[in-house]
Amino acid sequence: MAAEIIKIYKEHLPAARLIGKRYTDDDRINGSFGAKWSEWFQNKWVHEILGEDLGVIPGDYGSYLGAMRVLDGKFEYWIGTAFPLNTPIQDGFEYVDIDEQNMAVCWIYGDEKSGELFGLDMHNKCLAELNKNGYVRKEDDWCMERYTCPRYTTPDEKGNVILDYCISVV
Repeated sequence: MAAEIIKIYKEHLPAARLIGKRYTDDDRINGSFGAKWSEWFQNKWVHEILGEDLGVIPGDYGSYLGAMRVLDGKFEYWIGTAFPLNTPIQDGFEYVDIDEQNMAVCWIYGDEKSGELFGLDMHNKCLAELNKNGYVRKEDDWCMERYTCPRYTTPDEKGNVILDYCISVV
């Protein structure tokens, strides 16, 4: 079964501080940031950030995030979690403050191991769905892979999960 978009809706993202690590195209391995995610779990960085009890922002943005944007013509990929503005930064991590904005959310249903949930093809499918539903993307603003528990972390009886793919909209 190919991955499919099963739900689309709009929600509000409050101003937030994304704490984590920033990567660029130079950090991709075989076109992916999967190895960086493995590094995060091997080094327990996700638990280090969340274990600080810094008070993640309410809602699903307190999940693990793969946040992407283009800044000054350069692609950035952040792995981290969203916290309230002015949250202190732990040693070894970076941050970026994200303005309050509206996000369109696509629920992408499929097999995580297939790779179909991720990448430019699925991004373009989500953009097409946004257009069909009357949403207008904010160019060069944030897109986020949101690994929400339990939708993403607990596969269903078919072994599939739901990845939330969020795109900044006007």
